[in-house]
Amino acid sequence: MASRTLTPLRAVSRQLHTSTTSQNWAQLPARTLVSASRAKAYPQASASSTPPPKTSISQVKPPPSSSTKPASASAPAPTGTRTPVPAVSGTPLPDAPHSNLPGENGSDGGSPIDWTQSYHGLGTNAFTPETSAILQARLDPDDIEVKPDGIIYLPEIKYRRILNTAFGPGAWGLAPRGQLTVHEKLVTREYALVVHGRFVAQARGEQQYFSEEGVSTAAEGAKSNALMRCCKDLGIASELWDPRFIRKFMKEHAMQVWVEHVTTKKKKQIWLRKDDEVRYPFKRT
Repeated sequence: MASRTLTPLRAVSRQLHTSTTSQNWAQLPARTLVSASRAKAYPQASASSTPPPKTSISQVKPPPSSSTKPASASAPAPTGTRTPVPAVSGTPLPDAPHSNLPGENGSDGGSPIDWTQSYHGLGTNAFTPETSAILQARLDPDDIEVKPDGIIYLPEIKYRRILNTAFGPGAWGLAPRGQLTVHEKLVTREYALVVHGRFVAQARGEQQYFSEEGVSTAAEGAKSNALMRCCKDLGIASELWDPRFIRKFMKEHAMQVWVEHVTTKKKKQIWLRKDDEVRYPFKRT
């Protein structure tokens, strides 16, 4: 059995092994924590320095400047006020330039006029005798139409032709005086007839419609109806409202006939010109 007593050589060997192991463990953390970058140096505060006092945001005041005005000073009042002009359908129409026609006055400087409310130029001057003769000329019987219920009328396109002949294309126009009013089966709108920058007449046009898809077409019909009514103030086709002329015209140029509806087979009497024929959906019986 080997002796457990340490020989001098074994004791020296164990002592060397223990010192080497402890030395390696002592150097391990130093190797692990070594960084390749150099540490940044920060200034060290001296022991006698004291931290600056804390300042709240409410205590910070902007430095005074020469552009800052005192609170008591008020802004200067505007030299003039401009009242905006309400417009129903876009920008108000500008006043027309001076008319080249003799005896007719134009505008007074071309300033905008709100034709939705203005009566500028109403009754200021008469049209020339040449223009008046065109407006008040007697109608040609061939231009007059007859409705099935016996009402005579002039197609709206012929009103426009008379205005173009009297004043020239572009020298007259219809200015809306309000919004389009849509009822259950009827649309209406008010218009003003403006000639050479002068208010001439005003009327409300109306037109029936039967479905929502026909509202836009009815709005155009209401405009034409307003034009026809405005033209009465200029004497255009005035005989159409003369009872004696109506009776004479109906006797000479119109007749009543019996017709039958093609679909419903209902019979009734209608009026038409003597030189016209019965049209669909009716047929003569």
